Amino acid sequence: MAGTATEYIQHHLTHLSTVKQTSIVDFSVFNFDTAVFSIAMMILALWVLYSAARKATTGVPGKWQCAVEMLVEMVSDQAKSIVHGDRTFIAPLALTVFVWVTFMNAIDLIPVDLLPAIGSWFGIHYLRPLPTADLNGSLGISCGVLLLMIYYGIKIKGIAGFNKELFTAPFGNFILLWPFNFLLNIIEYIAKTVSLGMRLFGNMYAGELLFFLIALLTGMLWQGEIGMTAFGVIGQFFAGLCWWLFHILIVLLQAFIMMMLTLVYIGQSHEGH
Repeated sequence: MAGTATEYIQHHLTHLSTVKQTSIVDFSVFNFDTAVFSIAMMILALWVLYSAARKATTGVPGKWQCAVEMLVEMVSDQAKSIVHGDRTFIAPLALTVFVWVTFMNAIDLIPVDLLPAIGSWFGIHYLRPLPTADLNGSLGISCGVLLLMIYYGIKIKGIAGFNKELFTAPFGNFILLWPFNFLLNIIEYIAKTVSLGMRLFGNMYAGELLFFLIALLTGMLWQGEIGMTAFGVIGQFFAGLCWWLFHILIVLLQAFIMMMLTLVYIGQSHEGH
């Protein structure tokens, strides 16, 4: 482990981007690693779902087909209970979101120094492969959900009905209350979008940071910067293993929450105030 502990953490938290970010909101920054790994996991998710559908048989299912059928049935049941309307597109969407976010989150289970080390062989000095630990990535997903909310709101209620609800809910159709109704509804849409993205980002960022700290402490033990005792080595191994096993639950749970909230928000778009 080269450099100080602070330099190690800063290096692993730096994205492969076009320019260095200079403010909280900077649209000139494009994180290549977030985009590449997000797209790669999307392709993998679609390939897995396509392969499962192509190899499905009407006879006795194998273990893989059985697992996929259980997943599809679980998502379908959740969609039926939440979305009251046409679910031809919504149920597959929820399934895709769950699998995609699961695959992106699962990158965090790869040793934190492995992918950056591989990148360094090709002259890539900074690489942060976990897309959901980048606020741009998680908010990108939530903005996609926002667009779907608006789309289904217009599709189900029509443009006139959607606009009417936007200006008359929740305080009624009195013309003086229209600005307050509109403001509250806009705040609601923004709050849903931000909370959806921030929830995923916060949990995955915290998990990623803890993996960095465990790897940092392991490196310090290995280089003898702190006492290289058998107790320390064994303790580090079990600490890392326990967090890795627990993080599997976080990976799946955050994907499930993202899927459920997507269904809830789209389901609310089908209903009137």
